Amino acid sequence: MSTSPESELLAVYDATGRVTGAAERGAVYRDGLWHASAGVLVRSGDGERVYVHRRTDSKLVFAGLHDCLAGGVVDAGEDPADTAIRELREELGIALPTGTVLPLRASASWDGSWVGRPLRCHLFGYEVRYDGPIHHQPSEIAEGWWCEITELRARLRDPDWPFVPDTRLLLAQLLRT
Repeated sequence: MSTSPESELLAVYDATGRVTGAAERGAVYRDGLWHASAGVLVRSGDGERVYVHRRTDSKLVFAGLHDCLAGGVVDAGEDPADTAIRELREELGIALPTGTVLPLRASASWDGSWVGRPLRCHLFGYEVRYDGPIHHQPSEIAEGWWCEITELRARLRDPDWPFVPDTRLLLAQLLRT
């Protein structure tokens, strides 16, 4: 028997970033509970390009917006680095070798709102260099492409470009080379 996405258990945090328990995804979003998200910036082997994608219109949060992190929320009992590795495999089909450790490259906290509801999230950003094939998870990613970093920076200067707002918080740190 499968469970609905709204009933999946997520790690719940306090405002300082300490895990305090767990709650169903639906309650976390409905009640604006602090939680965490981990994402991986996929950079080409030469470091000059990043993989950008557009989220599907059916996503619960930030539907239809562009993003350049493969990522998702931290499940109950899960470490953010493990979340990042899991999401990289699920969303883009990039399986890292067993035992890979992703060092934290960026972090921030976002206390904002989405569709009129509070959204409070601690953000953890990681990076991998990769030139192999990418396979989208159709339920999560509508389309994707490689983008020169200079082009991405230019697009991000346009406040009307529909881009995931919490990723914007991490990009200044992640795009430093």
